[in-house]
Amino acid sequence: MADWAHSPQRDDSCPPDGWATIDSNGQIRTHRTRRATSEEWSWVFAHLLIHLGLGHAERDLPEPDQAAGAANDVAVNRYLQSLKLGTPVVELPPDFPAMDEDALARQWRRTDVPAEYERLGVAGHAPDVRTARWNGWGKPPNWGELFAAGLSAAAAAAVEVAGGARSSLTARSGGRDKWDLALGWFVSSYPLLGAIAASMTVVAEAELARSWDIRVAAVNASAGEIYVNPLASLTLSEWRFVMAHEMLHAALRHGERVGGRDPYLWNVAADLVINGWLLEMGVGTLPDGGLYDPALKGMSAEEVYDRITTDLRRYRKLATLRGVGLGDVLGHPLPHSGEAARGAGLDDIYRRALSTGLAYHDPARGTLPAGLVEEIRALDHPPLAWDAQLARWFEEHVPAVEKTRTYARASRRQSGTPDIPRPGWIRPVELERLPTYGVVLDTSGSMDRELLGKALGAIASYSRARDVPAARVVYCDAAAYDAGYVPVDDIAGRVKVHGRGGTVLQPGVDLLERADDFPVHGPILLITDGQCDVVRVRREHAWLIPRGASLPFTAKGPVFRVD
Repeated sequence: MADWAHSPQRDDSCPPDGWATIDSNGQIRTHRTRRATSEEWSWVFAHLLIHLGLGHAERDLPEPDQAAGAANDVAVNRYLQSLKLGTPVVELPPDFPAMDEDALARQWRRTDVPAEYERLGVAGHAPDVRTARWNGWGKPPNWGELFAAGLSAAAAAAVEVAGGARSSLTARSGGRDKWDLALGWFVSSYPLLGAIAASMTVVAEAELARSWDIRVAAVNASAGEIYVNPLASLTLSEWRFVMAHEMLHAALRHGERVGGRDPYLWNVAADLVINGWLLEMGVGTLPDGGLYDPALKGMSAEEVYDRITTDLRRYRKLATLRGVGLGDVLGHPLPHSGEAARGAGLDDIYRRALSTGLAYHDPARGTLPAGLVEEIRALDHPPLAWDAQLARWFEEHVPAVEKTRTYARASRRQSGTPDIPRPGWIRPVELERLPTYGVVLDTSGSMDRELLGKALGAIASYSRARDVPAARVVYCDAAAYDAGYVPVDDIAGRVKVHGRGGTVLQPGVDLLERADDFPVHGPILLITDGQCDVVRVRREHAWLIPRGASLPFTAKGPVFRVD
């Protein structure tokens, strides 16, 4: 139960003659200047927590009700005395009445509270427990249930110690919290996500959740950690939904797929897609306030992102499982007590775990959403590197020159058979039959020279492999500069870049499309950092941009992202 309560805070609201108070949310406020031993503070905090566990915060008592307050203190101290925990900070009577607090309060309302039972609380003249408005996620904690669960866990631990299953009461043999039970359910009962669940670690620390504004949960894929807020009052079914939600974020690499998009809106888009899948699969229960829109069914996270960016005012107000304006996909692991060394290579673990889980998924549990199956299968075939994608584009749109045989040129093996004529291979030299392509190069001040070097080097390499003698190059910044046909060997090294002004690419594209000496079906390759105008290309084309950058419009041709 202490895990759900807030850490004590020194506060002026504590009465001058008191030690501490607690509210119905579990917030403990101590006297600002009082000093005591650790044993005394242990007794004070235990006294306050037992008040919550016995349901004293849930009773709507008239003000003031000295008899009820004194009876509640008697019940708490009677229980606390049996625990032999800490050092009492108030003078306790030699014995306590055996009656429960309700009956004792009724009696004392008739006869007044005896003097020895008047000041047994830790808040001085004020009540120990105060009612406060719940401002957390979901429902407020049920302190009675938590107290009962703690008693049950303590009894079970004592039996295990007596039976030799555990070495001590403090060594936990496995989490009994709802989030741990929810994660364990996937391992034992849901093969699709079972392997993922086995590789994840749940970090449930109230202070960590408070300092990082985590209302329910967040995840970091690189560390394999799910951070939950133990103060979030969710049912076991809702925790199953939350665990599945965070595991899919990690396994489907949503943190790495953000690219140049707005991180929070991308997180919202991924949440909408994942929550739709989980509801369709019947995994757990969507917590109150969870994101879901049935109109987006069947859409990928990328498609949902493109749609929600048209209504930023609405979607920026939505809350993820972490909170409003905060993404639950964390870009870095959070420091916490007892953390182990960070793992590496978890992407491969997630990929294999989801692929294996898909193979073992029991159809009796229901069919899986088509979009989820497609993304899992896509993990088995990671995307090609940008240079391999570029090579494939060259192969498709810049055909190589076909060699022909002719007896006008002797074969290199002719000397081995001087009596038998052998034709040699030649390439056509007619200009109109030689393949070529256009390059529109962004030469503005924002362009990275490393990007230019990588891109132009790859272009030159693939051009030589396709027997392209020259490419038509146009430089663009504030204006378009036509460099004419440039030999492919010169593209990578000896090209002189002109202009370092703004970025306007459309004039360069128009120049190529209208040029009489450029083939009508010649493809165009555009190289930019994404900080450009809106460009319309009417023929086959592709884009080369840095990884993490994005174009200010929806590209019609393929986009290759240079690492």
